[in-house]
Amino acid sequence: MKNWIANYLNAQRAALDSIPTDAVARMIETLQTALREDRQIFVFGNGGSAANASHFATDLGKGSSDKIGKRFRVLSLNDNVSWMTALGNDYAYEDIFVRQLENYARPGDVVLALSVSGNSPNVVKALDWAAQHGLATMALVGKKRGRAAQLAQQSIVIDSEHFGRVEDCHMHICHLLCYAFMENPAWGKS
Repeated sequence: MKNWIANYLNAQRAALDSIPTDAVARMIETLQTALREDRQIFVFGNGGSAANASHFATDLGKGSSDKIGKRFRVLSLNDNVSWMTALGNDYAYEDIFVRQLENYARPGDVVLALSVSGNSPNVVKALDWAAQHGLATMALVGKKRGRAAQLAQQSIVIDSEHFGRVEDCHMHICHLLCYAFMENPAWGKS
């Protein structure tokens, strides 16, 4: 058992080491621009990525905003269950994010998609729509990259196919994006 734990932790360290700091910095800059221009930020994913999306929206919308004294307009498209189920039931599950973007999104807004495989149909469809409608697109994906990595203007690929490790790394990145402003409030005022 101890060997399995040690191996798991070593593999997690390797996955964390695959996070490119320059790509994270570009995403922080994208969030700075969104804040400065009062743009809406949309985040979404499935399963564990949905939980990470909700967590990110909470940290950026409350924690980061409280520290800088200016409010991020951030919304997790995973958080309105009745709307998601209505869209999935009346249209198709692959429409649960894109149909919300059709209601809310405007050119210049920002999309952050989370998908370990990078091929979740609802994530891909929303990213494609966002790119065609002038939104800034970012994606966090796993080693398989998928269509999400191709469609997004900015993507970070975690060098692992293990869902738990990739989702953990995505949450690390989400925390980096939020704590950048919590620990450096001046970055939100420039």
